[in-house]
Amino acid sequence: MNRSSRHLPPLSRLKPFEAAARHESFSLAAVELGMTQTAVSKQIGLLEQELETALFERRNRAVFLTDAGRRLGRVVGAALSDVAAEIAILKGCRRSGELVLHCQLCEAFYWLMPRLARFHERHPGIELRVVSALNPLTEASEAFDVAIQTSGRASGSARLAFTAADDVFPVCAPSLVARGSRPVRPGDLVSYPLLSHSVVPQDWMEWQDWFESVGASLPKRPRIITFDSYPLALQAAVSGQGIALGWRRTTEGMIGEGKLIRPCDEFVARPTEISVFRGTARDQHPNTDQLLSWLSDELSQ
Repeated sequence: MNRSSRHLPPLSRLKPFEAAARHESFSLAAVELGMTQTAVSKQIGLLEQELETALFERRNRAVFLTDAGRRLGRVVGAALSDVAAEIAILKGCRRSGELVLHCQLCEAFYWLMPRLARFHERHPGIELRVVSALNPLTEASEAFDVAIQTSGRASGSARLAFTAADDVFPVCAPSLVARGSRPVRPGDLVSYPLLSHSVVPQDWMEWQDWFESVGASLPKRPRIITFDSYPLALQAAVSGQGIALGWRRTTEGMIGEGKLIRPCDEFVARPTEISVFRGTARDQHPNTDQLLSWLSDELSQ
């Protein structure tokens, strides 16, 4: 064993730290790792004690990386990413008979799952496994045949197959905006709490970008409530806590069920918002093209 490896902290501390540093959130790291937030906080606290260095600044139930934490996060993140990539390659060489679809969590939950029955009706003999993830493709922990994620997120060596359009518009519970007050003008949206999904890096459109795209502007101090995951922001909108930005493909089901409405007419068209990729495994699954064809048909609707 290399002597230098004896000075490394336990992996049980580095993994929670890396996830928390990447999300800048203990709660989202806990969700990703299947741990409690208390356990994540404890492991990071032990790591800080061992290093005798503060890695996070804790303020008002939120955490922020210190300069030391940001530097260590980059190093640990790159190292774990390299290990995960090599493991994914090794797993790809020993694949099972499954066709693996890696899908961004919100698209998997709100868009893909209601449609999967149609795939199985068209291809009853194909064994499909869906892997959902919060992280970009460069941090995938296993090999995949096809992947879906927001365009512009890191995709590494995955090969782009095609892109699809989406629209972005405000959504809220029907009870939040009286029927007689609709449609709301963009400038008047700020009289309601605005629900935000904030991540680092910010790979998704945010309120500032949306207002600028429709020719309006945010006041200097809007009432913004921030969540660390998009599903949480949408659930807050459903429960009437404020107005969230909605992507057509992920909110159309809830709009159809009457759980959400579009309070204003304005929207931002994003012609290449969704990217669909082929995986990098050397032994590509023979049914990959069938899955890509089905996704292309569904995303063209």
